[in-house]
Amino acid sequence: MVRRALTSVGTGDRHEGGDGDAAADASRLWHITLSVSGKPTPLSEVRRGLEQLAHDHPFLLTSRYADDHAEIRYWEEARDLHDAAAVALRLWGEHRSTAQLPPWEIVGLEVIDRATYHQRVAEGYGPPPAHPVGVHPY
Repeated sequence: MVRRALTSVGTGDRHEGGDGDAAADASRLWHITLSVSGKPTPLSEVRRGLEQLAHDHPFLLTSRYADDHAEIRYWEEARDLHDAAAVALRLWGEHRSTAQLPPWEIVGLEVIDRATYHQRVAEGYGPPPAHPVGVHPY
């Protein structure tokens, strides 16, 4: 498999040659919630696959699963939302064979920046805390 660097499409509002260029190209942390679902699969296979995915993708925070769906939450470092979303949308497919994940499809994706994540948590309406970290049934 050939890995390619992601590139973003500019909005045209950056000022070339200024001090803002380095800041605009700096990586940021994005909180990813990826939801997948499909035909029922034995829970032991789902768990084993998600545990292997967590081993292969060290930034995985937590996974919740049932026999026909799962939710994966983790932090991704990327230049912007477009890059973070592109990486997240490839995660399941790229690891499907190596982690022996079920042949499920992605049915949901949320990508929020670190500040928004912490604001939601502080206000009490963010995602449930990722404790304990790991792979857990619903």
